[in-house]
Amino acid sequence: MSVRRNVLANFLGQGWSAVMGLVFIPLYIRYLGMETYGLIGLLGVLQAWFALLDMGMTPTLNREMARFSAGIHSPQHIRNLLRSLEILCFGLAALVGLSIWGASGYLARNWLQAEKLPVPVLAQALSYMALVVALRFVEGIYRGSLFGLQRQVWYNGTNAVLATARNGGAVAVLIWISATAQAFFLWHALVSVVSVAVLASSVHRALPDAPLPPRFSRESLYGIWKFAGGMIGISFVALLLTQVDKVLLSRLLSLELFGYYTLAATVAGVSYMLVAPVTAAIFPSMVEMSTKDDVTALISVYHKGAQLVTVLTAPVAMLLSFFGGGMVFMWSGSAGLAENVAPILSALALGSFLNGLMWMPYQCQLAHGWTSLVFKGNLVGAVMLIPAIFWVVPHYGALGAAWVWVAVNVGFVLFSIQFMHRRLIPGEKWTWYLADVLLPLGGALAVVLSARLLQPDAYQSRWLWFIFLLITACLALAASAALADRIRPRMIETMRSLRGHSAENVR
Repeated sequence: MSVRRNVLANFLGQGWSAVMGLVFIPLYIRYLGMETYGLIGLLGVLQAWFALLDMGMTPTLNREMARFSAGIHSPQHIRNLLRSLEILCFGLAALVGLSIWGASGYLARNWLQAEKLPVPVLAQALSYMALVVALRFVEGIYRGSLFGLQRQVWYNGTNAVLATARNGGAVAVLIWISATAQAFFLWHALVSVVSVAVLASSVHRALPDAPLPPRFSRESLYGIWKFAGGMIGISFVALLLTQVDKVLLSRLLSLELFGYYTLAATVAGVSYMLVAPVTAAIFPSMVEMSTKDDVTALISVYHKGAQLVTVLTAPVAMLLSFFGGGMVFMWSGSAGLAENVAPILSALALGSFLNGLMWMPYQCQLAHGWTSLVFKGNLVGAVMLIPAIFWVVPHYGALGAAWVWVAVNVGFVLFSIQFMHRRLIPGEKWTWYLADVLLPLGGALAVVLSARLLQPDAYQSRWLWFIFLLITACLALAASAALADRIRPRMIETMRSLRGHSAENVR
């Protein structure tokens, strides 16, 4: 019951946060311009790269808080661990902010290819961005702690409120105070200060009192060094895979073209917004099952989670791949924006979908404390990705980089998955391929391919595109769920329950 509740809470909370992050983007572009939006895209890149200094603290706290809930740690131990990581995190946050601030002049003059924004304006905006990155860096350890403590319902409600303030407030600032990048980043920093204070207070209230005041403890850190060390390696190579394209393109493309690529990547990232609530809710339970060596229960939860990931993401990925231009036009109302973004979006959506399929196997590995496979696989992918981008981008531009991302993720789905199942849950590989992935994907793909015969002819009516995409999405979701043997019974049960409630209301 707690897993189901957490999944629902994650979808509602993170779904609302995702909507807040997406719905205002056309307004950002309207008031700031495409070049400045490219600068906002750089904020996400910097946050991702400096999260490497997290040194595995967020996923480690998630896991250790879940183990505390399973009775592995004492209140004194878990409070000492939290305090130790807090001290490290705040020190590193200061280092993060000062590093970006110190490099702001160099980045403005020598890295970013701006055509309209003056160098002093770029440098000042990057300085304000440094504060935002540092604060968002600190938020991570408290988010990981709350998820591990199964406080996901509270977190998602609070995060939804903060996301509304962060994004809606930014638009208000741009409209009524100052339509500049500096004002945008200062507002985000203010909301992040409030966010850190609220999340920290919640974590400390959720933990039981300890006999002694919490303190910095080398012993507590020593107990997690192996898992955290593995997470450092995974984080580094994962960043190479997911962010190096943006880093290189921010140098190889103009800031405006980089803005188009960033926009396509943001929309394609909708798949991750659907995957993350499922994996975040299931992971603490998988840790407990792995700790108790309950293999049967773990396999059942693993397959349900994997099927749910496919059912939720396959319709979205297929819509973005085949109707990416229509989606952007329906969302933004700009035919020009749709034409520039659509080809890149189609490829990135497919790559993001394939990458999302690997999240549930990844959570299974982390639940067992096994980090080396992901590290090695991502390292091989990064070794292939970086030189490929240098070769492809000068010839094929941003679209070439997007298709390199697809190719790397095809390799993960075909090869990495073999080693994971062989070691942790032997005999379940083909169930994952066929029942968890191919059948639900096939249902969504069949609907979307059929819908291509009826798609609107041009970018003329946003409402026509909205109706077409909504009907296609609902049919694709229904077809995908109908072919998922572990999701279908739950769907039928829900429909019967709704029918029963309707009958009761009629009587």
